[in-house]
Amino acid sequence: MFNFEFYSPWFLLLFLLFIPLLFRDISKQKRKGIKVPTVKNMGESNGILAVLFLLKISKYIILSALIIAMARPRTFTISQDRDDTKGIDIMLSVDVSLSMLAKDLTPDRLTALKNIAVKFVQKRPNDRIGLVNYSGEAFTKVPVTSDHQVVVDELQNLNPLELQPGTAIGEGLSIAVNHLKNSKAKSRIIILMTDGVNTIENAMPPQIAAELAKNNNIKVYSIGIGTNGYALMPTQTDIFGDLVFTETEVKIDEPVLKEIAQMTGGKYFRATSNSSLEEVYDEINQLEKSDVKVSKLYNYQEYFKIFLWIALGMLVMDALLRWVLYKFLS
Repeated sequence: MFNFEFYSPWFLLLFLLFIPLLFRDISKQKRKGIKVPTVKNMGESNGILAVLFLLKISKYIILSALIIAMARPRTFTISQDRDDTKGIDIMLSVDVSLSMLAKDLTPDRLTALKNIAVKFVQKRPNDRIGLVNYSGEAFTKVPVTSDHQVVVDELQNLNPLELQPGTAIGEGLSIAVNHLKNSKAKSRIIILMTDGVNTIENAMPPQIAAELAKNNNIKVYSIGIGTNGYALMPTQTDIFGDLVFTETEVKIDEPVLKEIAQMTGGKYFRATSNSSLEEVYDEINQLEKSDVKVSKLYNYQEYFKIFLWIALGMLVMDALLRWVLYKFLS
């Protein structure tokens, strides 16, 4: 996107000088007519009048071009310069298994998580953030990026029906580790969210994935989402294909989540409500501070030379017209 400005806009006040000049020309025109040395060639009066008109306005054009040139019109674009080695790279690894539609959070676990995670992303303007979703398999939605709007859009589009059923915590964690292991950021963290237990036996074990994170100096904050006791969870579909919710005991593999956090130097949290989940993200936001400084780079395109050429061209034309008119009338 191009922006426009005058570097020295105060020079534009010189246009006020046109007011007395215009009054002087008008009063002079009223006092006397056009003096010519002879009338022998006045047959071509239209051409002469056009030349006289150009001579009358040429000084205004020249002065206008010079004033605009002094004000220095220019367009500019703005880009950002940042040192990614001083920032934090964050991967959000989100469980999107069917149980995330349980209604112990309002209106359900996944929607509550989306809304709170979006706020978290918006509070980290100087960090690169990526997104992995997983259930029975894991998939990278967004690699780490400074374009937070892409992350927000993908968070809002998370769908518990787009992947294979089940919960493969190790897969969700290992995919996130794979994206961060070559990062040069000062700090690399994964926020691992789940509401259940590992159910896929032939998938990557969570402990092995945690070991990979530890070996690559990646810290994991794990979050268990779900109330204590029972919650309305989707357990089957009716004849119309709609989900049927029944009271089911909430089971979260807290020992594994705590182990992952402890192995990697992170922290385990339990979120049993919307407010507690938001508090978890606020605490992580406070624990992980970014030192990256983002500076703006302005790229300018100057246009004053164009107006200088206009002024010079009009000056030459004015001189030529006066010479031709003098020759024509003499």
